[in-house]
Amino acid sequence: MPRRGIVAAMTKTQDKNTSTQGTATKSHSKGSNGPFDPAYMRPSEYRQDKSPAVRPRDAATLILVRHDDNAPRILMGKRHAGHKFMPNKYVFPGGRVDRADSRITPARDLSPPVQRQLMDRMRGGRPTQARARSYALAAVRETFEETGLVVGAANQDAPPKSRHADWNAYFQQGALPDLSKFRMVARAITPPYRTRRFDTRFFIGDASAILSDMHDTGGASGELLDLHWLTIAEARDLELPNITRAVLAEVEARLVEPAKANRRPVPFIYFRGAKPVQDKIAP
Repeated sequence: MPRRGIVAAMTKTQDKNTSTQGTATKSHSKGSNGPFDPAYMRPSEYRQDKSPAVRPRDAATLILVRHDDNAPRILMGKRHAGHKFMPNKYVFPGGRVDRADSRITPARDLSPPVQRQLMDRMRGGRPTQARARSYALAAVRETFEETGLVVGAANQDAPPKSRHADWNAYFQQGALPDLSKFRMVARAITPPYRTRRFDTRFFIGDASAILSDMHDTGGASGELLDLHWLTIAEARDLELPNITRAVLAEVEARLVEPAKANRRPVPFIYFRGAKPVQDKIAP
């Protein structure tokens, strides 16, 4: 999707959402079936006009791609209806960065270009490689928690220990995080009119890094439902958050021309006042 198209679509939706604060907004799309339908936006998701904007929390997402079919397939799941943030929407696995993530030593680190991209305009203090690494590690941990899939390198030694239960469970699978082939494909900050805001880094990784059975999601936490490996076209037919749709377009562009992927700038979408801005992070 061209840059103007992404911003225009986000502006249109943002204007609609702002004008309907305090009410549940229903789309007339086929399949709407009540207040938990993805076409609704809950009043609780909007902050009051006079309240200060919520500070965004760091978050990370991992987009896993399979190349063993006629077309690339990506892993997506449906957020539980009880979630306070984007209920019933289809998304990539991911979540908030935890302090424990910065204390994990990966089997292999991020490449220097990806480290630099993650440190570009890093909020909340001095940019460091440790913080940049923690975003990718959070993506690995959250993917394991939400899908049950173990992404990493095989570990033949004694498993490390962590104060975080999910990291301990991950290590017990005989794995260590391998960040060396992750690439950053987007960064986005939730609009200021939302009651929950995240500064999310989106990573892409090959499904060949999954040590477990990529079809076995029995260890998933239940936060994501209906986990599926989808083509880009199939994913577009789902109820997606606007930002997920925009990131999907960037992923498609990279998959169509893989030789140019590492030379593409990373889209950085945020809001200046009420208007969405799409900036760029150099490749």
